[in-house]
Amino acid sequence: MINVGYIVGSLRKGAYTRMLSRALPDIAPSSFKLTEIGIGELPLYNQDLETDTPPPAWTTFRNQVKSSDALLFITPEYNRGMPAAVKNAIDVGSRPPKQGVWRGKPAAVISLTPGRLGAMAAHQQLRLSLSVSGVPVMPAPEIYLGEAAKLFDSNGKLVSEDTIKLLTSMLSDFETWIGRFK
Repeated sequence: MINVGYIVGSLRKGAYTRMLSRALPDIAPSSFKLTEIGIGELPLYNQDLETDTPPPAWTTFRNQVKSSDALLFITPEYNRGMPAAVKNAIDVGSRPPKQGVWRGKPAAVISLTPGRLGAMAAHQQLRLSLSVSGVPVMPAPEIYLGEAAKLFDSNGKLVSEDTIKLLTSMLSDFETWIGRFK
């Protein structure tokens, strides 16, 4: 079993990224055990809090990342960039220096947005921040999903057959990518 921790970039309950995360168990390889790593309760990174007893939410988050074999990020785009909550999570996980939890964890990124560009700017910004943190991000395929409202039904279920096929193939590629780091 491959423990894949996933991070949903939007904190909103009805977010398209959250809807997509709920579709993952049905389309992911059977070898994946998917676990959400929450970022909504993380205090903003402040080095002054990096003591012998850092905020409990930081410790929980860091332990969840450590226990994951791989990471999947599902992000929207805010103002041509990744959400602040995602950047904060990267910062929390990369500290204290030389003790970060990201290094060597294979990862993949999926971005989606109601707009047509599929959150391309956020996607690339996130990939850059992860690579600087020592995360080997799967180079291809890059998944940018635009016009998110058309992908889901009124109950938030992923219904776009083309998107399901695309994601199924991408997650299979991700399984192969993860295998390179075992």
